[in-house]
Amino acid sequence: MRVLGIESSCDETGVAVYDDTQGLIAHALHTQIAMHAEYGGVVPELASRDHIRRVVPLVRKVVAESGMELKDLDAVAYTAGPGLIGALLVGAMAARSLAYALQIPAVPVHHMEGHLLAPLLEDPRPDFPFVALLVSGGHTMLIKVSAPGDYQLLGQSVDDAAGEAFDKTAKLLGLPYPGGPYLEKLAAGGNARAYHFPRPMLNSPNLDFSFAGLKTAVLTAVQGAQREGTLNDRVRADLARCFTDAVSETLVRKCERALNYCRLNTLVAAGGVSANSAIRDGLTSLMQKRGGKVFFARREFCTDNGAMIALAGMLRFKAGQFAALGVDVFPRWPLDKLRPLHA
Repeated sequence: MRVLGIESSCDETGVAVYDDTQGLIAHALHTQIAMHAEYGGVVPELASRDHIRRVVPLVRKVVAESGMELKDLDAVAYTAGPGLIGALLVGAMAARSLAYALQIPAVPVHHMEGHLLAPLLEDPRPDFPFVALLVSGGHTMLIKVSAPGDYQLLGQSVDDAAGEAFDKTAKLLGLPYPGGPYLEKLAAGGNARAYHFPRPMLNSPNLDFSFAGLKTAVLTAVQGAQREGTLNDRVRADLARCFTDAVSETLVRKCERALNYCRLNTLVAAGGVSANSAIRDGLTSLMQKRGGKVFFARREFCTDNGAMIALAGMLRFKAGQFAALGVDVFPRWPLDKLRPLHA
């Protein structure tokens, strides 16, 4: 069976075809980074309009590259939320219209479930159960994953997510949009002992996260350097390094606590921020010390993409979870409210 996946929740249009025996067959992605860079962030109306222009050509491209025809599809999956409502509607309308024309099911997919399952696209893939760290632009969550669709939320960000803190810190340091990759490159030349930034909520009895205070600490340091006239390239590199180390250590120690709480020794890290080398190194070191395993998606599948939606859509399709004829999207959609899978 083959499922076409369409991702359009924010500023990337992704399309892919996933086969339940062969795995990922073909995928393509158009990113809007260059368009939004002029404004320093995503402009929702522009994002929606660009999705409209891109989605049909990408579907044609991916279907052609997969060596099949539209009539060979068994289902069409699409991101139904969370995300920007206009952007979500573009993908949902395209998927629902295509499914209706082909008389095949349309399958709504939770964007974060897609990220959560993205490491299953790799070889080797993690065995269930495992603890998952989801770190994307607007989400930082720890989840116990007992099986596909069986998710227990362990903790989440109570204010700024890690990705938001990265973006805001990059902007404070005058880096281009999107700031994450530029911040990582800048941090590589920094002094890890130049500043000591807080590791938020490490002493709290729960598994929640908070990065607003860390962002404020960086802001205070930047403003101090500006007043003193010392905010040069070296200081900016030191700030980037010390900020990154603070985020990485916070995530690593919270993951360790979650693994202990769940009595598990398999960790999955997914979402755009999981592409950061310092975070990957920290989590890898943690699991090596524990004698466990950590799994990541390849970097191109850490950010939004159609492959993760096609994979998650295949699982939901085989469980018989289809969309009604109407088009519903959910800008806010708690992951732990998903229907369980009974494949």
